[in-house]
Amino acid sequence: MNYEKEKILKPASGFAGLILAILLTIAGIALFFVAGLYVDEAFDNTALTVAAFFAATVVLLAGSILFRGLKIVNPNEALVLSLFGRYRGTIYESGFYFVNPFCASIAPRDLEKKVKSKGEKDTEDGNGKGKRISTKIMTWANGSQKVNDALGNPIEVSAIVTWRVANATKAVIAIDNYMEYLSNQTDSTIRNIARLYPYDDVDEKSEDACKTLRGDAESIAAEMKEALQKTVVDGGMEIIDVRLNQIAYAPEIAAAMLQRQQATAVIVARRKIVEGAVGMVEMALEQLKRDGVVELDEERKAQMVSNLLVVLCSSKEAGPIVNAGSIY
Repeated sequence: MNYEKEKILKPASGFAGLILAILLTIAGIALFFVAGLYVDEAFDNTALTVAAFFAATVVLLAGSILFRGLKIVNPNEALVLSLFGRYRGTIYESGFYFVNPFCASIAPRDLEKKVKSKGEKDTEDGNGKGKRISTKIMTWANGSQKVNDALGNPIEVSAIVTWRVANATKAVIAIDNYMEYLSNQTDSTIRNIARLYPYDDVDEKSEDACKTLRGDAESIAAEMKEALQKTVVDGGMEIIDVRLNQIAYAPEIAAAMLQRQQATAVIVARRKIVEGAVGMVEMALEQLKRDGVVELDEERKAQMVSNLLVVLCSSKEAGPIVNAGSIY
């Protein structure tokens, strides 16, 4: 059967089935009582007594079977039904319903085991507790995994996936366990996308620099979302959002990379200091010349520029030396 064409069921109200089941149960008990009266009155009505007991048994059994057709579907839940091993349909709308009593609620086997391990009765009758599929929006946080980035550096990456079951039929029939399937596909997708990009640029960024995990986390997460959606669509799941939760160098190279980042930061800071100092020296020379404070030849200008640069670019406070004579 092609499960791409999901069949949406809209069964009858469960209250009508409940009333009918109760009436049949009462009728069966009454027939048992009548059959008991025949046994007490005389022994020559054996055939009638046996018929009454048989009818009572059939009616009581029919009532108990009808109880199995009562199903409760809560908001944001879905119930997938099968009849004698064949897909019957899926109920998405919340409510109290009556379906074919021989229909069975199906769910991934691992989810059934989880329900049983908690001491809950995994019933096929009644409301089918433990076999309804949640269609609520959920989050999945995969564990941190070690990946080599585009430059071969080992990094640790983890992500948070926001998702929901969009097609309950695919989720329980097309794959064995949709939660385990999502977990495996999330790990694989994050690993495959993360290894395409470097953690950070070795050199300073330029306009044509490539994406990095640290600087372009949002766009890379959007790419992960698109790739993950393609892999889980066959499982009936919809990926709403993917966010990178952790991006860091692996412990074995974290110290070395921290030194490199510190060195890069020092170089950038020094470059800014030099640019500012050169501008200040240029401004000082222009102002001295404009105001006519002092006339400086080329040698004195060079000496002044050297002194100003030393003072402005030094990481420590300068100790001035007063020169009472000529510099010559």
